[in-house]
Amino acid sequence: MWQIEEHRRIDKQITAVPSDILKRYEKWKAIASISGPQGLRLIKGFHDEALSGKWEGYRSCRLGIQWRVIYRAIPEDMLFKVESITAHGYRRS
Repeated sequence: MWQIEEHRRIDKQITAVPSDILKRYEKWKAIASISGPQGLRLIKGFHDEALSGKWEGYRSCRLGIQWRVIYRAIPEDMLFKVESITAHGYRRS
């Protein structure tokens, strides 16, 4: 079973996220912890994709038309590191 580690800023970001997106994020976490990266890629609605530029090494999944979860998968540790839940702004801070 995969572990999910959230960045400390996620708690603050979640307060700005609409409730339907929050429910999708919880569903994303459930699928990620059970199936890992392969399970996320099988679900077409997530549009799981690799990022480039400053975000190279990270991946993005859609939680809605506007909202994304940005994460890094570490297969050898069976770990997801969730960096951000954002309204499709990929600026790294």
